[in-house]
Amino acid sequence: MERAASAGDRDAPGGIFDSGLGGVTVLRAVLERLPAENLVYLGDNARVPYGTRSPRTVLAYARSCAARLRQHDIKLLVVACNTVSAVALDMLAVELDIPVLGVIGPGARAGIRASPGGRIGVVATAGTVDSGAYARAIGVEDSRAEAIMEPAPLLVPLAEEGWTDGEVPALVARRYLEPLVAARIDSLVLGCTHYPLLQATLERVLAELSERPVPVIDSAASSPCW
Repeated sequence: MERAASAGDRDAPGGIFDSGLGGVTVLRAVLERLPAENLVYLGDNARVPYGTRSPRTVLAYARSCAARLRQHDIKLLVVACNTVSAVALDMLAVELDIPVLGVIGPGARAGIRASPGGRIGVVATAGTVDSGAYARAIGVEDSRAEAIMEPAPLLVPLAEEGWTDGEVPALVARRYLEPLVAARIDSLVLGCTHYPLLQATLERVLAELSERPVPVIDSAASSPCW
């Protein structure tokens, strides 16, 4: 295995990984802000989804993806997967000798900024919801804000299959959004990098249920840049 680049090696690439297609939304957001940056992306399509796996399995997957990217002499690692950010980010930060960035903190901050009343809905995988990571991140940023969580596992396979519009995605979106609207959320964070691929459907259904526009936060667009 090659030596990982130091954080100060400006010519080395940055590494990004996710459980499949979803992290491409983070890759695109980074390239829009840093178009000259050299990036290496790993999408773990063979083992998607991560959100239904045990924390122990997610840790193992995260280690293997990080090891594969280190072979490209990366200068830092962006964990595009919210589930890995929720359960394995601290482990990766300790084990690797390069900076490791996640997506939950930036997504939480963007949700707070968009929420006039501090009632922030979050749709995410079951693993991310069970970790409590978004509730903690939102609480750290604003102790008066409240995170209302809703697991939305079917959105990942819909995104992976490219089934992002039409009656079926709308019905699935309605099923997950109805409890959040009943809880009177005033912003919605898409807590999985697959979900922005269905953002138009989610925004439309949320507006219909709420009878008003509700800000929808793309966690990929809120992701950190270096």
